[in-house]
Amino acid sequence: MALKVLVGCKRVIDYAVKIRIKPDKLGVVTEGVKHSMNPFDEIAVEEAMRMKEAKLVNEIIVVSCGPAQAMETIRTALAMGADRGIHVEIPVDQMDTFQPLHVSKVLAKLAEKEKVDIVMLGKLAIDDDSNQTAQMTASLLDWPQGVFASKIDKTDAGLEIIREVDGGLETIRTTLPAVLSADLRLNEPRYATLPNIMKAKKKKVVKMTPADLGVDMAPRIQVVSVEDPPVREAGQTVADVDDLVAKLKDKGFSSA
Repeated sequence: MALKVLVGCKRVIDYAVKIRIKPDKLGVVTEGVKHSMNPFDEIAVEEAMRMKEAKLVNEIIVVSCGPAQAMETIRTALAMGADRGIHVEIPVDQMDTFQPLHVSKVLAKLAEKEKVDIVMLGKLAIDDDSNQTAQMTASLLDWPQGVFASKIDKTDAGLEIIREVDGGLETIRTTLPAVLSADLRLNEPRYATLPNIMKAKKKKVVKMTPADLGVDMAPRIQVVSVEDPPVREAGQTVADVDDLVAKLKDKGFSSA
């Protein structure tokens, strides 16, 4: 039986951009800054495409939550080969309080509405590094989860997933439907070709709001302050081991 996959794609500040803190210290500057698809979400789209090419999946739906510019992220995923898109519109002035729990609720509602078999996400977004959305989505749906996946195989009973953990690799088996999150080594995403970029412009994208899905947008977390990391002090050279030990004692790092 061919499967239906819902893939989450977040629009984030591009990884090559130097981040600047807002003057009010409640977030980072996003205006006039280059954005792109979250790299881990690109890996999730690629894995869904490979499953489709293996005849395991018959439809890939991509969803992005964000302002009007999030449409660019959806079009990128469509150019990679996804079939259709959903844009959940979030006003720019609400993006700072749009949190992982809200995203999870949106994804859970869409998964139920679209009757998908797999929800596929990146393991985290490179802007907030929360690493929460896949886990909370699975909890809301009461579905099994395979997070930090570095290899995914279809079995008669469901899926076999090799996941990266602190001690090495762990193999788990899940039934379907399930929620998955992609780790860095799952695959190498493809580049969208010019013909596919042109085709993506004609693919269907539905627009909706969280209210259309019955999702409460009240923030659960308050950002108190966003700070730059402390400037790293310059290193020092030492003449020998005795000099090193003496300097460590002076800094209070050694009592020997």
